[in-house]
Parts: sequence; structure tokens; C-alpha cells
Amino acid sequence: MKIGEIHVRDPFIMTARGRYYLYGTRGREAWSDAASGLDVFVSEDLERWEGPTEVFTPPEGFWATRDFWAPEVHAYQGAYYMLVSFKSATERRGTQILRAESPMGPFRPHSDGPVTPRDWECLDGTLYVDQSGAPWMVFCHEWVQVKDGEMCAMPLTADLRAAAGAPTVLFHASEPAWARKGQEDFVTDGPFLYRTAGGRLLMIWSSFSDNGYVQAVASSQSGEITGPWRHEPLLFDRDGGHGMIFRTLTGDMYLVIHSPNEWPRERPLLLPLREENDCLVVGGQAEER
Repeated sequence: MKIGEIHVRDPFIMTARGRYYLYGTRGREAWSDAASGLDVFVSEDLERWEGPTEVFTPPEGFWATRDFWAPEVHAYQGAYYMLVSFKSATERRGTQILRAESPMGPFRPHSDGPVTPRDWECLDGTLYVDQSGAPWMVFCHEWVQVKDGEMCAMPLTADLRAAAGAPTVLFHASEPAWARKGQEDFVTDGPFLYRTAGGRLLMIWSSFSDNGYVQAVASSQSGEITGPWRHEPLLFDRDGGHGMIFRTLTGDMYLVIHSPNEWPRERPLLLPLREENDCLVVGGQAEER
């Protein structure tokens, strides 16, 4: 199938073993009261995709029953780790870490339930490894609990099984000049970290402006995950976001987002991306897909 035929939210593409692996929130289950698993789609050229193949099936007695959101997979210390947000009727939403020997799974629980604080409503955990090799989870403390959504960072143990310290709030969703004003609730979604060739540490993330759902950028003024963070011009402001950055097998750089942000029309959208003056710019030699 073509990528525009794949119904997922929160797309994440990993390049590994000479192929592209696309994960995401199952579109048909995104807002349902029950969730049954997570999938991968595989391509050799970003044009034709095979799947879906189920890579995570909740084991018997699994704590979560709904909102299997925003899976992303990272290669780390010889294995593949999936970070996923889960929720149940009795447990708050949180990001758990799963593990597999292959990008095709099967992924199985690695951390003991959510790594994010159990009394917080959290989502969209991403893995960041700092320049000393220490792993962190960057995640969102949700607006549904705190009103002004928080972007947080928390150190992890080297084996990715648990938190190694308390979360630090990096910034709030209301801070950017472009943030939609005149409202009580401000959303933080989908962090992803990227370091430029010049050494700048950038975070792409999503929220809402007056134009709707957008893809934002922030930069760390210290070059470290703890910031302080400064908000940059928007990357994409046409009803799409929750993106991540990947490189193709030939080295081209892409931003993948879902657009539009309206169920059930969400589809992955690939946008060529380049660095210019140590900043990210949509557009370049690669072709929009």
C-alpha cells in the first residue's frame, strides 16, 4: 500500500537493517474504549509498504486496556525498545517501555508498568541519550491534569527499566508566542530530540495555535536536556503534527507527521527536512511524499 493509505496517528519511522519500519497509534482504536495491540508497516523505498504486522499483543492480565498511543522504537545497547503510552479505567495514563530482539517484535513488557509517575497523567515518552551516554525519557505531563501542559525530562536507569531520578519541567505549553490564547487548557504532545551538525539540541513537539494542530520547535540554550529552552518558529502550521525526524538509507532527512489531525482522516505525511544556519527548515532536495 501507499503511505497515504495507512491510517495511523503519531507516526514513527525507524531506519534499520536496510528497511523502514513505521509504527503508530492504530487509527481505528485511537479513541475507542478498548485497544488490542500495536502494528508495524515495512518498506524498502518509502513508497510501497507491507503490513500491518502486529508487534505487540498485550499479555494476559496486562494492566492497560485502552489508549495504546504513540509507540516509538529505538535501537539501544543491542536490542529494540518501544516506548508506548497506555491507560485503563483504573490507572492513569503513562509511558511504559517494551523490548524486542527485532524491529518486527514481538515486543514484551520491559519496565514494571509505566516509568512515568504513577499519580500523573502522562503521555508520549521519547528516549533521549545525552552526550555522556546517559538515557533520559522526555514526556508530557498532560493538560487534562495540569491545564497548562508540561514538557518534562527524567533520567532513566542504564537498562531502561525504571526512572533514575525525579522529573524536571522543561517548559509549559502556554509559553510560545504562537500558542493559542484566550483558553484555559494548553496541550503538550509528541516530543522528539535532534542535535544539529553544529551541536544545537532541538526538540520538536506539538500543540495548538490559532491555525489548529502544529509542529513546533524549541532549542536548548545550554545544549543539555535540562535547558533552558527557547521557542523557535513553527515547522508546520497546516493542521498536522506529532512528528519525528529520520534519515533515509541514502542520508536524506525527513519529518514525518500525521495530517490532518481529524479522526478518521489522519495519515502519515513525509516532508523533506534540512538544516540551515543550525536550524530546521521544511523543504529541500528530497521529494515530499
